[in-house]
Parts: sequence; structure tokens; C-alpha cells
Amino acid sequence: MPAGLSPPRRVEIAAPDLSAWRAGNVGIPGVWSFVAGAPGPHVALVSLVHGNEIAGARLLDRLLREGLRPRLGRLSLVFANLDAFARFDPANPTASRFVDEDMNRVWSEEALAGPPDSAERRRARALRPLIDTVDVLLDLHSMLWEGEPLLIAGAAAKARRFAVGVGTPPLVVGDEGHLGGRRLIDYGPFADPTSPKVAILVEAGQHWVAETERVMASTVARLLAGLGMIDRAAAERIAPRSSAHAPSAVRYAEVTRTVTARTSDFAFVQPFRGGEIIAARNTLIALDGGEEIRTPHDDCLLVMPSLRTCRGHTAVRLARFAPPPAG
Repeated sequence: MPAGLSPPRRVEIAAPDLSAWRAGNVGIPGVWSFVAGAPGPHVALVSLVHGNEIAGARLLDRLLREGLRPRLGRLSLVFANLDAFARFDPANPTASRFVDEDMNRVWSEEALAGPPDSAERRRARALRPLIDTVDVLLDLHSMLWEGEPLLIAGAAAKARRFAVGVGTPPLVVGDEGHLGGRRLIDYGPFADPTSPKVAILVEAGQHWVAETERVMASTVARLLAGLGMIDRAAAERIAPRSSAHAPSAVRYAEVTRTVTARTSDFAFVQPFRGGEIIAARNTLIALDGGEEIRTPHDDCLLVMPSLRTCRGHTAVRLARFAPPPAG
């Protein structure tokens, strides 16, 4: 680990009490769904795909307590990995990311259908009937290491365009996913370019700090207002002063290389925080055992570097700024 690296912050926000919401109202634990009188899309806000990322759960808990309802279509609020969340301990907050495996790597047909059995695959299968009816999905995430908040869209141009339209936070990154498995936003019709269904992910900031929840609230307010599902007053209640207004400048970048650690000795040459732009091509940024990791092009954006990287896990994504996809 690079010298001078600060450890992640302590837990500064309390985990929400979800006991009132565990039963759900559609026959799936932890899922609440509300249908408006007017037709419109089915939008899902998903929290707790990782059980220790509590900011999203706090936000959905607040929206349920405040009685948020859509003006049109259907709105679903999802607490995804309840079993992992039940293990959350602020004294050891990283330990409850999952029970058996990362729930954000199981969203392929093969993983959902086959072995090995795991708590996360069972839960994904239980959620799948709902997910199959969703038109627009926003997955709420946070980061272990401090970094610039961003929206992530997968390989489909439709998702990248949609994320740019949401534009909150105002950095959008299009990528191809992870070697370790498919994310929820890469599932089935969301990744199919012939389907109108779309899914994006917000990385709203560092775990366990209040500002991360505020960023998520702004993203949710902007998305729902943009789809006409809430009015301006409701958007202001979700995220005061930042709700439905378009950001002044949205930057879009496409991942040119996803760096996966090949050894247990992966280390960055300095404690990058994410969002840095490395000006010159071929700049050394990390060592993976004896292999040098260098920037593949000028003006290389570092996306969410993981400063303690296990073998086989994504260490960083390298991206190039580009015009948003046309369409």
C-alpha cells in the first residue's frame, strides 16, 4: 500500500432500522412497490446490493417513511441483500459486503441458473421476477475509498445516453463491466441494445458518510423528476436545492482498460483517490508483482482505484473523455 495512505473513514452515519420494511408489499421481502393512476414506466431504486453500503438503505427508508408515491407509472424501492445487511457492524463495517459472494456479480443467466448455491444467488432469483418488469433501474452504491462521485453505465449506448441525461453527479463513465461476473445493471434486457429497458449505477461517494446519502438523494430526485414521476415540490423534499435542476456541465468518459489484479502484490505508486486525470500516456501508476501498469493514452481518467486490491479483483478502470453517444 502506498506510503501516507489514509485509512477509510469511520462509520459516521447510523444503519437504518428496516424492520418496518422487511416484509415488503408485493410478496418479496424487502420490496415495496407503488402504482400510480396514470400510465408510465416501472422505475426501481435498488439499495443494499452490498450489505455494508448503508447510505442507499437510509435514503429509501426515508422515502418510505415520508410516503413517496409516483404521479405516473410504478415505483419500486428495493432492499436487496438483507441477509448481508443484517450482519452490519459499525465496528467492522467491511465484513458485511456479502454473505457468500458479491451479489453484483451474479446477474447472468448462467450464474442465476446454476451452481454454486449461495445466499446471494438465492436472493437474486427471488428478486428476478420483479427486476424482469422494471423499465428503468437505478442501483445505489458507495465506495470504500474516497473518490469523485459518478454515474456508471454499462456497454449499451442507451444506458450511457440515459446517464448523461440524468447528469447527477456530473461525471458519467461507460464501461464493459467486470471479469468476475455481471452486475445488476448488465442484466438481460438492460444490456440488450434492442430493448428499451435501461439501468445505471451511482457511486455516490465514500461509505458511511452523510454527504454520500445527499448525493444519492440528488440523483434520485433528478431521475424521477426527469421521468415525470414526481413534481418539483417532491423533488425538493427528496434533495433540497439540488433536486430537478440540470447540472451545468456533464463530463462523459469511456473505459479503455479495466485493470484486474493478477497478483496479491498489486500496489499503486501513490494513493490515488479517483477522478484524477493523468496527463501523459505511458505514466506508471501501479505495479502488479513485476508488471508495470501504465496509462494507455493522454488525459487518462482514473476511475475508482481500489487501494487494497485482492488478486482477481478490479483494481482500477482507465478512461478517456469522449462525446456522449449519439441517439
